[in-house]
Amino acid sequence: MLLKEAMDGASKGPVANRALRLSIIVPAYNEARRLPATLDRLVSFAESLPFAIEVLVVDNASTDSTKAIVMGYVSRSPVVRYLHEALRGKGAAVRTGIMAASGEYLLFSDADLAVPIGEAGNFLPPRLRDFDIAIGSREAEGAKRYGEPFRRHLMGRVFNLLVRGLLLPGLQDTQCGFKCFRRDVAQDLFPAGTIHGWSFDVEILYIARLRGYRIAEVPVRWYYGEESKVRPLRDTWRMLNELRKIRENGRRGLYKPPGA
Repeated sequence: MLLKEAMDGASKGPVANRALRLSIIVPAYNEARRLPATLDRLVSFAESLPFAIEVLVVDNASTDSTKAIVMGYVSRSPVVRYLHEALRGKGAAVRTGIMAASGEYLLFSDADLAVPIGEAGNFLPPRLRDFDIAIGSREAEGAKRYGEPFRRHLMGRVFNLLVRGLLLPGLQDTQCGFKCFRRDVAQDLFPAGTIHGWSFDVEILYIARLRGYRIAEVPVRWYYGEESKVRPLRDTWRMLNELRKIRENGRRGLYKPPGA
């Protein structure tokens, strides 16, 4: 397993006597159907490791049985934590998880595990070195996409072209929902964010660039999910407005560190 290999240097002694090495944050809006399989995989993954991790599910004001399902896992597994975020938007949910997490490294993943959780080892030392933020990339050399409709792929590439032109030159894929941060870096960046919707990670990466953090793109295997929450027409327009807002915020100096 990739993560086990990557973390061998941190696996000495009883798990209970070590600080958490990794927090996995899963934003969830009306995910009652997908969460049981996802949490089964995450709990099994955590139990297979010789070191402690935590799984934080952030319920983003769901109206289905998301909370009940997560609480069932909380009662059975010390690995799983439940958090609630009333403010709608994936960005708001991830921010809540980031600020509550205790791991040395914080990784957020979509609830469908479109990137298999076993790939987490590629985002951590010693497999990956000299980084502050590691982002999953479906465009980096060695990456593979499975089952993605052409129209959805085209929409993503056009959006990324705009992101690179306006805000983040050089990054091939800013929207893959699998990103890992050193905890101190994440907890510096996320309080400065203003975007609660789909473009929240573009904003976080933009702030990271302004503050001099090192960003690494890591190729991933990515599996398209038919139940994607993205609605192409409405969400694309909204995301374009969010890019405009990020650029304007940057010009106004709103992303400067406190006291700068």
